[in-house]
Amino acid sequence: MLAGLRERRETAFFLSLHRADMPLGIAWWALVVLRSVLPAAFAVTMGAVVGAVQGGGGLTISLTWMGIVFVLLQVVAPLHQAVGENLGNRLPAWLYDRLTEACSTPPGIGHLEDPELASDLTVAREFDNGLAGPPMEVNLPFIATGLVDLGSGLASAAVLVGLGWWAPALLGGAWLSTHWLLRESAVWRDRNTDEVRNAVKHADYAYRLAVDPPSAKELRLFGLADWAVDRFTARRIRLYELQSAATRLRERPVALCLLLITVANAVVFWVLATRASDGTLSLDRAVVLAQVAVGTSLIAFGGLNWALDGAAAPVAAVLRLGARAAEVGRLDVRADRPADGLPAHGIRLRDVGFRYPRAGRPVFEGLDLVVPAGSSLAIVGQNGAGKTTLAKLLCRLYDPTSGAIEVDGTDLRDLDVDSWRSRVAAVFQDFVRFELSMRDNVAPGGASDDEVRAALADAGADGLADLDTPLSKQYAGGVDLSGGQWQRVALARALCAVRRGAGLVLLDEPTAQLDVRGEAAIFERVLRATRDVTTILVSHRFSTVRQVDRIVVVEHGRVVEQGSHDELMAARGRYRTMFDLQAQRFADPTLAAVDEEGLAYDVLD
Repeated sequence: MLAGLRERRETAFFLSLHRADMPLGIAWWALVVLRSVLPAAFAVTMGAVVGAVQGGGGLTISLTWMGIVFVLLQVVAPLHQAVGENLGNRLPAWLYDRLTEACSTPPGIGHLEDPELASDLTVAREFDNGLAGPPMEVNLPFIATGLVDLGSGLASAAVLVGLGWWAPALLGGAWLSTHWLLRESAVWRDRNTDEVRNAVKHADYAYRLAVDPPSAKELRLFGLADWAVDRFTARRIRLYELQSAATRLRERPVALCLLLITVANAVVFWVLATRASDGTLSLDRAVVLAQVAVGTSLIAFGGLNWALDGAAAPVAAVLRLGARAAEVGRLDVRADRPADGLPAHGIRLRDVGFRYPRAGRPVFEGLDLVVPAGSSLAIVGQNGAGKTTLAKLLCRLYDPTSGAIEVDGTDLRDLDVDSWRSRVAAVFQDFVRFELSMRDNVAPGGASDDEVRAALADAGADGLADLDTPLSKQYAGGVDLSGGQWQRVALARALCAVRRGAGLVLLDEPTAQLDVRGEAAIFERVLRATRDVTTILVSHRFSTVRQVDRIVVVEHGRVVEQGSHDELMAARGRYRTMFDLQAQRFADPTLAAVDEEGLAYDVLD
């Protein structure tokens, strides 16, 4: 039972309060307890006043205590509200810190691409935006009120023992039954089902489509603004339908609760009235017991459950992610050898196999490839052959599921992860566009201005903006760059890393947003800037691919052809087929790029 209690989301939520802010957490709980006992204390002091009047004694002490309790009742509630709002602001900050640690601490990125963790990531990231429920600063005062009501009812029931041992059990039990009977059909009981999570996820996506500037152009151009609004509305309506359905499910339990509560209250007040009438119960005690009998009703099911459900779900999701992300994003660290000066001789992929977690088919099966140090290599193949995956493996974001990647004869798993990554520079298709200065975009880790300017010149990006200019119009003096200009900045970032010691450069569609003429000129300059390091290229355009030292063609997870451009053209194999198809498209854009097997060819994807 205790183990089950520890595993509940509500337990995780309450334990997180003091972790978020110890002083505020203690104060919040102390005020919950104080507010819980004050109503019962006020009933007792009122009985003392009645008893003093009835006995003809002095009223000073009893009225003083009654006044103190009354003042506390008025003062403590707004104080608790303020503490709750502050704690409600601290808790999301603590959760986001834990979420950031859970996402960024694992050396790999498997946890960020694992579909089984996607729901927890969504709940954890979006909980404070108001789509799935009120934010924490609103939720926490609601929870406090629910706990205070529950505590006040229990305190009142405890005082009711003055009527008899059975009275708190009967009346308190009747009111407690509302929690058990109504919780199973509570409005937000289904908050964490796949249906609710999908509705929230799709509603949020439609909302971002409607309000984010990047999507505004196409929504208007293609007349999709109403579609986005309708999509958002449909998902939100579905959430309200779930709420309505849950409310209807409560009709029968509500009727049963009303019956139990009516019977219990009738028995207690009948006994109370009978004893007061026959003189076996004094007036002062009758006043106290009548008040606490009414106060016991505060135990009843109220807003605590739905508010607690909404607050506990993201806390539990974040805490689950910590352990699960560490496992899924784990890398096989066998040793921590430094990677200084690597690769000096070459990189070899030896019988490499790789399958994403829970993926249906492997990306690579028995992939063998040798990349001599200081050479340039291009990889081409069918769509879905593993372009980005290969880059992830070489960056050590994943480990192979079989085989090995060796650098100068040393398994990559025997090298210190950070040391190896300091030797790698990459330009991915989805490169980061930092809303920072040009200098920080090119050298986020720091570099001299001379190195930054030289890298910009190598990438053909000199003259786009001053080094101190923010690359976003969201900031004073900032500028917006085109897609091609941003790609040059991303290339400059990789080339700056080369100037600072990187020995391996991975270029994943590095010039996809440039025109053909600009692409050829820029890539020629990139090859010159990286002539002393190992360069691996993926590009859709064969005008770029043909400039490298060696080209490999990958199909079905294996290398099926390799050689220079001239050698592969003379071999008249897969590479020649793909090259001719692209050349035909340049000559006649109406021709489809399909080979004799009906397969569309592209660069390794």
